[in-house]
Amino acid sequence: MSSGKRIRVVVAKPGLNSHDRGAKIVARAFRDAGMEVIYTGLRQTPEQIVETALQEDVDVIALSILSGAHLTLFPKIMELLKRKGLDDVLVFAGGIIPKEDVPNLKKMGIAEVFGPGTRTDTLVKFIRENVRKRK
Repeated sequence: MSSGKRIRVVVAKPGLNSHDRGAKIVARAFRDAGMEVIYTGLRQTPEQIVETALQEDVDVIALSILSGAHLTLFPKIMELLKRKGLDDVLVFAGGIIPKEDVPNLKKMGIAEVFGPGTRTDTLVKFIRENVRKRK
């Protein structure tokens, strides 16, 4: 990232999950770390998430999922990002995701998967170390 430009992060809750306490805690941690945060709210479609990322010119998308629909929703999000020319956006996920699904998620472009109990400072450090310079 160029100095002076704040990292812009979308925190998104894809699918029908209705629990967002963790996403809100993460969003606040990113804000407290000096990042600009856009929280999408609950029950977002892949199209809504990608459109928000496009409109807000974000550097990062943090996906929070507890519903088990990650293998259905995440491929669609990654496909739409590529179609919209947003394949330079860092995408990572957190929530309830079985370890055996992580290799497939990484193959599709999800940079990392964090489980329950991950410290927020770990997430902030991950973003700072992995965010790509925007073109």
